[in-house]
Amino acid sequence: MSTYERDDMVITHLPHVPVTSPTVADITLHRGEVTREIVTQPVTSEPTETSLQAPAASGAEWTSVETPHVQVETEEARHGRLHRQWKELKVELADLPDVYARLAKIKLTALVVATAAVGYAMAPVPFDPTMFFVTSLGTGLASCSANSINQYIEVPFDSNMNRTKNRPLVRGQVSPLHAVSFALACGVPGVAMLTMAVNPLTGFLGAFNIFLYTCCYTPLKRLSIANTWVGAVVGAIPPIMGWAAATGSLDPGALLLGSFLYCWQFPHFNALSWNLKEDYSRAGYRMMSVTHPSMCQRVALRHSLGLIGLACMAPVLGVTTWTFPLVSLPINMYISFLAFRFYRKGDRSNARKLFFCSLWHLPMLLLLALTCKKPDMDLESEPSGAGEQLTGCTSLSGAFSLP
Repeated sequence: MSTYERDDMVITHLPHVPVTSPTVADITLHRGEVTREIVTQPVTSEPTETSLQAPAASGAEWTSVETPHVQVETEEARHGRLHRQWKELKVELADLPDVYARLAKIKLTALVVATAAVGYAMAPVPFDPTMFFVTSLGTGLASCSANSINQYIEVPFDSNMNRTKNRPLVRGQVSPLHAVSFALACGVPGVAMLTMAVNPLTGFLGAFNIFLYTCCYTPLKRLSIANTWVGAVVGAIPPIMGWAAATGSLDPGALLLGSFLYCWQFPHFNALSWNLKEDYSRAGYRMMSVTHPSMCQRVALRHSLGLIGLACMAPVLGVTTWTFPLVSLPINMYISFLAFRFYRKGDRSNARKLFFCSLWHLPMLLLLALTCKKPDMDLESEPSGAGEQLTGCTSLSGAFSLP
C-alpha cells in the first residue's frame, strides 16, 4: 500500500504508516480540575478510490478525503458527567470575614459612613454620641446590603472585567443564596435601626437608597449613560441621611452637603472609568467614557467648577462661615485645573491625575467644612441655666467640629 505526493512533477513512492487516533473515553471533574483518560486505538485504512485523486490539469494540489471520527455520548454518560461537575460549595469559617468585607465593598461602605457622619456633625444641633453611633451603624449596614445585591445581579458581567473578576461570587467562594442572605441580614436590621432608633425620615432615605442603587442604577449601567447621574444621586444621599438623623428634617444645609457629593462624583468616576473603558465595553456597560468620550470630559470639568460655586453657597445658607469659600478655593481650583487638562487632552495620564486628586480632595473639603462650621446661634442665646445644662453637649459638638 502506498500514497503519492507530487513535487515538481516527480512522483515518489512512500511506505504506508498506520495512523493512531485518540479517543476520549471519559472526562471527570474534581475540584475544578479536568482529568482526561485517553485510549488510543490503531486505525488502519485501506486505500479507496476516493482517497487518491489525480491532479487537475491546472496543477491543483493532491487532496485526501478522510472520514472524521465522531464520538457519540450516551444519555447515561452525559448525566454522570453533569452530576460530577456540580459540587457543593464549601467555605472555611476563617475566610468568611474577608468574603463578607468584599461583598460589602468595605472601602466604599467606609466612605458612605464617613459622609453620613459629616452630615450629622454639620447639623446645627447638639452632638449626641449615641444617636451618632446608631446612625453610622445603620447607614453602614444599608450600604453593605446594597453592595451585596449589586454583586449578585452583576455576576455574569463582573466575570468579563479585570477589575471585578476576583469578587467572591465570580470566584464561587460563596453561593448566590449565601450572598443574598448576607444582604438581607444587613439591610433589614439597618433600615429598621434607622427607622425606629433614629427617625422615620432617615429610615426612608436608607431604604430608598438601597432601592435606587440596586433596582435603578445597576440595571441602567447596561442601558443608558444616565446611570452615572443616578449613581451620583445615590452617593449624595448619605450626608443628607446624617443631617436628617440629627435634625429630623431636610433643610437647605442637608441638600447643600448632598450637592457637594453629587458634583464630586463626576470628576472622580469619569476619570476612573476613562482608564477602564476597555473593561466596561467588554462587560457591555454603557458608560460615558465608552459611548460619549467627549461628554465624559465636559461633564467632569463642569461639575468640578460647580464645587467652587457650592462652596460660596455654604455661608449664604448659614452652614459655614465666610472663611470656608476662601480656604477651600485652592483645592477646588486645583481639581478644576486637572479637569480642564483632562478636557483638553483626554489621555490616560490626565485621567489618572484627576482620579487620584479626587481621592484626597473630598476628605479635605469635608474637613474644611467641619472646621468652618457656623456656630449654633440658638445655643449661644440660651439663658444661663439652660446653657449650663447643655454644656456637655456643646463641648462635644465643638470638639467634633474643630480639627
